[in-house]
Amino acid sequence: MISEQQKSILKEIDGGKLSNWMDWKWQVRHSVRDLETFERLLDIKVPDTIREQYKQITSKFPMSITPYYLSLINTDNLENDPIFKQSFPVIDELKVLKTDMSDPLSEDRDSPVPGITHRYPDRVLFLVSNTCAMYCRHCTRKRRVGDQDSIPGKAQILKGIEYIKKTPRIRDVLLSGGDPFLLSTKYLDWIMTELRKIDHVEIIRIGTRTPVVLPYRITDELINMLKKHQPVWINSHFNHPREITNSSRTALKKLADAGFPLGNQSVLLAGVNDCPRIMKSLVHKLAFNRVRPYYLYQCDLSEGLSHFRTPIGKGIEILESLIGHTSGFCVPTYVIDAPGGGGKIPVMPNYLISWSTNKVILRNYEGVISSYKEPDSYEPYFCDRNCAECDLELQLEDAQEYKAVGIEKLLADYDKAISLVPANNPRYKRRNNDDKKKK
Repeated sequence: MISEQQKSILKEIDGGKLSNWMDWKWQVRHSVRDLETFERLLDIKVPDTIREQYKQITSKFPMSITPYYLSLINTDNLENDPIFKQSFPVIDELKVLKTDMSDPLSEDRDSPVPGITHRYPDRVLFLVSNTCAMYCRHCTRKRRVGDQDSIPGKAQILKGIEYIKKTPRIRDVLLSGGDPFLLSTKYLDWIMTELRKIDHVEIIRIGTRTPVVLPYRITDELINMLKKHQPVWINSHFNHPREITNSSRTALKKLADAGFPLGNQSVLLAGVNDCPRIMKSLVHKLAFNRVRPYYLYQCDLSEGLSHFRTPIGKGIEILESLIGHTSGFCVPTYVIDAPGGGGKIPVMPNYLISWSTNKVILRNYEGVISSYKEPDSYEPYFCDRNCAECDLELQLEDAQEYKAVGIEKLLADYDKAISLVPANNPRYKRRNNDDKKKK
């Protein structure tokens, strides 16, 4: 079922059929890219100040909103609406501070070949698309997405795959962009097939905002393709509870039912979700839909994002409202992606108050202060740091299931036993004696 506002937008676009609304390619083709269409579809007039500034802003940072995401905007409270703020350009985007950077995370400097960012030892970021379903106003990659919509050709993708192939320490590949799910299913299948040919690639991750802004992209065809390449981990990007709709729930259900572990990466945005009550509602709704809150990002120092940034203290306040007050798996890790390519740095409330040689002083979420007695002697019993001569069980291979006994032994597929024989059974003794005579 679609809402009355969605039906109205659908009719305004092309007098369209109801079935068109849930066609993800139709949604992309009819993305809203100009002010006149925006106003016509929502049956509103934006304030004159915004109208005057619109062309100036979009000459640098274009607008593109899927009809679906547009339909979520609350036109009765336009300028305070979190959907509007994340999708509609405002003049503050042209304010570039001295501390702003076009590439704040130094992804280009850590790029050994086009499309690959290799920052952490055992994993890489693989940018396989510069195209998104919509242009998020808070995007950290504004230098790539929106300015130049493009899909890297196979030649460039193969250079990235070749780099991964020649770098055995890489066990985890994160596909991002742009949005990998904006590629055709066939093309994405080819990329993942090539990655799965590399023995040392254990995990493929995909970062996508389609469950938020284009949930109809999560088709049965896409699901069946992804299942061929397990293990695949998928991270979504919900920032506000209002983004979780019946359509997004359906998309998340399809992914979860297909066996994909789901995570969510939110960005802390001033005026959008910088409120403990909003974030608690969001993480609860995510968990209910089998999506684990993964990261809460401090807004990056990308150009034109200063109006979205909050003090670090706001993120700490939000974590204080979650830790101990809700399930542990509902609490995301609050991180600052360090400028200059330093990577994600976790920032937490201070629960360790003090410590001495053998005691630590801690506080809990209620403010209760406790002490924890550490062992008087640790080194002699556990580890002398001499790994070469370690006499602990340093076997890192998978354990073998070889100790089943009793009925469990007969039920186990890995054990060849077909019967259990009591000790000193006369018949089996006689059989064993006969076998010895024959030899």
